[in-house]
Amino acid sequence: MSRHVEAFLEMLVAERGAARNTLAAYQADLDDFAGFAAARGVAVHAADAESLRGWVRQLAGAGYAARTQARRLSAIRQFHRFLAREGVRADDPTELLESPRLPASLPKALSEAEVETLIAAAAALPSRRGPVAAAAAELLYCSGLRASELIALPAGALRAEEGLVAVRGKGGKERLVPISARARELALAARTDAAERAGAKGARWLFPSRAASGHLTRQSLALLLKEAALTAGIDPARVSPHVLRHSFASHLLGRGADLRSLQVLLGHADIATTQIYTKVLEARLKALVEAHHPLAQ
Repeated sequence: MSRHVEAFLEMLVAERGAARNTLAAYQADLDDFAGFAAARGVAVHAADAESLRGWVRQLAGAGYAARTQARRLSAIRQFHRFLAREGVRADDPTELLESPRLPASLPKALSEAEVETLIAAAAALPSRRGPVAAAAAELLYCSGLRASELIALPAGALRAEEGLVAVRGKGGKERLVPISARARELALAARTDAAERAGAKGARWLFPSRAASGHLTRQSLALLLKEAALTAGIDPARVSPHVLRHSFASHLLGRGADLRSLQVLLGHADIATTQIYTKVLEARLKALVEAHHPLAQ
């Protein structure tokens, strides 16, 4: 293994808290590219843009799906950014490299009206499920959190003065995401009630429960949203934590947000991951031209 690759993998552990499976995936991608480069007499850390394009063409020719190509290319991009940051090389040959075109595989977003109806229905759920369901739905939609990020929010995650929530995402990387005052109020109200029932086990979590983990589980979260969907008259198959995250992103883009800002909010390590939302952006720009261009009438 190249000492540069080894240093990159060590950085992933030290700075990002990368899990073993993540490290294995990065190493496999880098080993594959290193083999391709070596066959052409190029060291893995000295590859140029043309070598990288050739490797991507080889992946496509081998029948790898566009999503797999994009994931592998993301690993190579991050490796070269690391090299540039460390001064190993003066340029980043991946900067102008185009990502493979990804298929449109995102779930259909709920409309803004449907989200409001869903949150209202969640609050109306019987027993003590209502406050938790409403707070979870509101937070997922107003912040774009992943289900795993939401359930693992610590009790002190909400920052009152700044209107932000501190989120620990993939690889242990933390980011601050703005949330609405209503989301904060719902979350704190739900926690007060749930913490009494969860006892000491759930004291450290924003969404405590009696589960072994001490916090709300992904399965319980999904079931709460399905129940709220039924109450709201929305097909439960259309509602999930991921659908609310997707709705968050789609509605932001539809109202004028840019992909870079969305990348930060969603916690994507690579802009290529966020580019899957370009279809939403394209639709907005097309509607803008049709509404305002003098020759569009």
